[in-house]
Amino acid sequence: MIERNQRQPARKRGAPGLIADYKLVAGVSDEMIDATGAIRPGWSTLINALDDLGPSEVAARFERADQYLRDAGVFYRKYDGAEGKERAWPLAHLPLIIDDSQWATISRGLTQRAELLEKIVADIYGDNELVKRGLLPPELIARNTEFLRPMVGIKPASGHFLHFCAFELGRGPDGGWWVLGDRTQAPSGAGFALENRVATTRALSDIYGKMHVHRLASFFRAFRDALNGIARAADGRVGILTPGIHNETYFEHAYIARYLGFMLLEGEDLVVDNGQVMVRTVSGLKQVSVLWRRLDASFADPLELRFDSRIGTPGMAEAVRQGSISIVNALGTGILETRAFSAFMPNLSRALLGDDLELPTIATWWCGQEAERKHVIENFDQMMVGPAFATGLAIDDPKSAALGKRLPLAEREAMLARLETDGGAFVGQEPVRLSTAPVYFGGKLEPRPITLRVYAARTKDGWIVMPGGFARVGSTGDTTAIAMQRGGQAADVWVVSPKPVERVSLLPREGEKLVRVSAGSLPSRAADNLIWLGRYAERCEATVRILRAYNARLAESSNPDQAILKDTRAYLDGIGVDPKQALPTGLLAAIDSAVHSASQIRDRFSPDGWLALTDLRKTARSFAQKVQPGDDATRAMTVLLRKLAGFSGLVHENMYRFAGWRFLEIGRRLERGIQIAGIVAWCTRKGAPEGSLDLLLEIGDSVMTHRRRYAVSAGVDSYVDLLVLDPLNPRSVAFQVAELRAQLERLPGGIDDGHLSPATQAALSLHTELRVTEPDLMTAAKLNRLRTQIGSLAGLIADAYFV
Repeated sequence: MIERNQRQPARKRGAPGLIADYKLVAGVSDEMIDATGAIRPGWSTLINALDDLGPSEVAARFERADQYLRDAGVFYRKYDGAEGKERAWPLAHLPLIIDDSQWATISRGLTQRAELLEKIVADIYGDNELVKRGLLPPELIARNTEFLRPMVGIKPASGHFLHFCAFELGRGPDGGWWVLGDRTQAPSGAGFALENRVATTRALSDIYGKMHVHRLASFFRAFRDALNGIARAADGRVGILTPGIHNETYFEHAYIARYLGFMLLEGEDLVVDNGQVMVRTVSGLKQVSVLWRRLDASFADPLELRFDSRIGTPGMAEAVRQGSISIVNALGTGILETRAFSAFMPNLSRALLGDDLELPTIATWWCGQEAERKHVIENFDQMMVGPAFATGLAIDDPKSAALGKRLPLAEREAMLARLETDGGAFVGQEPVRLSTAPVYFGGKLEPRPITLRVYAARTKDGWIVMPGGFARVGSTGDTTAIAMQRGGQAADVWVVSPKPVERVSLLPREGEKLVRVSAGSLPSRAADNLIWLGRYAERCEATVRILRAYNARLAESSNPDQAILKDTRAYLDGIGVDPKQALPTGLLAAIDSAVHSASQIRDRFSPDGWLALTDLRKTARSFAQKVQPGDDATRAMTVLLRKLAGFSGLVHENMYRFAGWRFLEIGRRLERGIQIAGIVAWCTRKGAPEGSLDLLLEIGDSVMTHRRRYAVSAGVDSYVDLLVLDPLNPRSVAFQVAELRAQLERLPGGIDDGHLSPATQAALSLHTELRVTEPDLMTAAKLNRLRTQIGSLAGLIADAYFV
């Protein structure tokens, strides 16, 4: 049992608090309790505040944080199948608290380490003096799959190999911080650190406000300005290069792109033209001069690097060679993550910096050297032995390293034999004894193992360290359960100061020059997804309206084989919707397709819009489990229709009228025109059953308008006039074509020096034809041809902007 140190203030109410039942793990340092039994600075304020709130209020606040993360769509991808599944972000609600003085030590040590890593990688791809001087074994580089030979001799356009690094830290039993690993390939988690901060402060806003916690925005602002500075010097743009939506941290890529105002790009968005990296936009090819790389370097270029890459850009390595692109971090820097490098970091620091490491590295022995191999074999039972060229932490992948004494006899003997014959392929490391931090579980605090991921970014003034970070907390007391893929949680990190801290945001500062982004900077892939998002959303609405009208009549009829019902079922079958299902799989597939299209453009999609869309999918799936045909399905369709209207309203009212909105609007108008033309042709054809025209008005949401505009005895022409030719009816085909024409004219290249693009010409021709046509001339055959003509506009748009 831990006693509260006498130097710490006792709780005013005198009742036992959360600290009372907190039990330390023997032989392990703790983040809340120091070696003397005293609460570390900052923790007492937090714990006392939680005690005062009481268990029910604390639980309610933590649920508020979880609800925020669900609403914001924060997820990571857990790989338990071919593509993995999206999992809710596992927030550990209590932040890790570190005081200013400790953080200053960490920052100094990591700044020193970042400078050391820069010198090492510059030498590996440069003069190779470290190998010549015997400071690095040549085998450590030559056998390393992370060593990219095509990059040798290339100096980065920015002048530096490293711009953004992450470091895995652990506190040892002596209370000091150790570096467990370096992250230089494509460090992840900075965006999640931001979301952790938002979610945690949602729950603990009053406590956060009292504790003088350093803000994170200053770090991101400085790095954003640094990348923009490099881009402006090369007259280009900054992009974040992502592997795509199936990457485990794709949400973070989209979040950071939206937060910093950078384009989110995939390999297919880029092309190398005359040595220049260009992004395919709706205005043609535009130069990109800085790419913040979030994919492994070997996948960046299938021509010179990994030939089987489907996510890279052919010619990227040549563009780097010509100095036309700055890649953050430079291709090939992943070699620094190699586990065996840890064995040489102390000597490298003394040789290159003239000083010892301020933050020591976990003790490592590379078995390619005789003395080190002998040491590992002699102490095999106490060693973690694993691949020398692995790039992850042993605690993240327990299969990649094993404690000698835990190996079965046969495996032990085989490993010892391999150390003798191929020692260069292995390292031995001291087992990690991670410190613990309190986790709130079941109304009390429990110690769990923890690691700290800290980020450093290069700016024009040198390296800066994020005042906070990303703490990984084990789901159990086992250190192997700390990885996200194995059930670990993530906690915010509060660096607390004894005095008030500066409030910083990414908003422009007084006197800063205003910079506007061109409307034509929309990547073609994003525009394509926006069109399809609009089309799928409109297709869902059309289907829901038909199903609601059908089920309403089914509920009122005693004969399911009534002519109008059979006819509507035939129409639904024709568009891939099974009317026998109360909530057809065809409708669910359209909703899923809309969500998929939106997921491809998360960086350009508002959190409210995303929440509305995912809520629609959640509701539809829940209805599919329980809704019955007839009146029940009618009510369900009304609910879905309201949610669709809410989504459309959010987009229409809140989305800036940029090129992206225009493509979304074009998708909506294309699909609505196609759907209305199709249903009008069906319901007005010769032989259509009685009741078809009433059904048509209901589907077209024009019942009241028709009554006001036309005489009671009006014939079929009035229905065609209202739903096809009326320019003032937002449901008519003519209205959709007019909107298509207007938006196409405003797109880049829609009208160029007075000349219309092929898509604009086609829209104008179609609009003119509809304006001069009389209702009696619009036969079912002509309506079906009109439907095809509207569909052909999509092809012309694709030819102009997506090919």
